[in-house]
Amino acid sequence: MPYDPTLPQAGTEIDAVQMRSQLNGLKDLIDAVPAGPQGGLGPAGSNGTDGAQGPPGPQGPPFASAVVDSVTTLPPNSSAAVDVTFDGVTVHFTFSIPQGAEGAQGIQGYEGAQGPPGEVTLSQLDNAIAGVLNVSSNLSNAVDTLNQPADSSYNQTQMQAVLSKLDELIQALRR
Repeated sequence: MPYDPTLPQAGTEIDAVQMRSQLNGLKDLIDAVPAGPQGGLGPAGSNGTDGAQGPPGPQGPPFASAVVDSVTTLPPNSSAAVDVTFDGVTVHFTFSIPQGAEGAQGIQGYEGAQGPPGEVTLSQLDNAIAGVLNVSSNLSNAVDTLNQPADSSYNQTQMQAVLSKLDELIQALRR
């Protein structure tokens, strides 16, 4: 059935057989159009001659700026890399550079002058404290003990002996 531009009519249900024959009719019409040598509607013309070169354009704006955003050190024997981005105004560089391999041991340098005293080590501090304690203990070793039991009631003589011994110890521990 050939293509009928009046089908389908408004308000009618779509009929599959009628639609198929309408589409097949359109395909037949398209296939009947002759193809040109390059697939166009007619023969292609020959190319024209090139025109004369135009005058140079105006000088563009100067290159504005470049910024190194970061430099990262990579392990030895890694590959170096550079990332470059342009935001329309500034060129941004990000470098990744491998660390060099460790070099050979250098020769021993000369001994420098004595520097100012620094912090003490824990061992030095422990030794100093032990030395002070030994001296302090030796000072109190000269004070004899009372070697007497306490009376069950107040005894003025015994109380005076305790106070005197306490004074003797205090005097021995002073510097």
